[in-house]
Amino acid sequence: MSRVPSNVPAPAEQMIAALIPAPLPRASPPRPPLPRLPAPRTGPDLADAQLDVGRLDPSGRISARPLLHRLGWPPGHRIQFDIAHDAITATSSPTARHTVGATGLLAIPSAIRQLCHLTAGDVVVLLANPGRDLLLIHPARTVAQFLAERFATDDDA
Repeated sequence: MSRVPSNVPAPAEQMIAALIPAPLPRASPPRPPLPRLPAPRTGPDLADAQLDVGRLDPSGRISARPLLHRLGWPPGHRIQFDIAHDAITATSSPTARHTVGATGLLAIPSAIRQLCHLTAGDVVVLLANPGRDLLLIHPARTVAQFLAERFATDDDA
C-alpha cells in the first residue's frame, strides 16, 4: 500500500456537474391582487360607526384608543382576529388569545399582517361598529384603490 506524503496538498474538491444540475431560472411569484372592500351595508347598525386612521409601529401595533373606548374594549379585553370579506376583523371573544394592550394599543398578529401585506409604517383605516362589537381594519392603499375605482370615469383614461 502506498502512502501519500504529508507535504503534498490534497486535491481541491470539485463538484460533478452531471450530479448537481444548474439552478433553473425562476421568476418571482406574482403578487396577489389587493383585497376588495365588502359591499356597503345599510341599516341602523352603521349609524353609530366611527372611522379613524392609524399607522402600524415596528411591532405591528396600532394606536386606536378612541375606537377601542367607543367599543368598550379596555386594556386586557380579549379580541379575536380574522380575515373576512378581504378585511381584518377584530371582535370580542372571552376565549381569544389576543388582548388590548395595557396602554390601549391594538397589536395585530404577525400572521394576519403578512396575509394582508402590512408592514411597519403602513397606514390603515379603522371602522368601529359598536352595534356589532366589531372593528374593521383595512390597508389605506386598499381604501384608496376602492375609491379610485369607484369614482373613475372613462373620460379620465
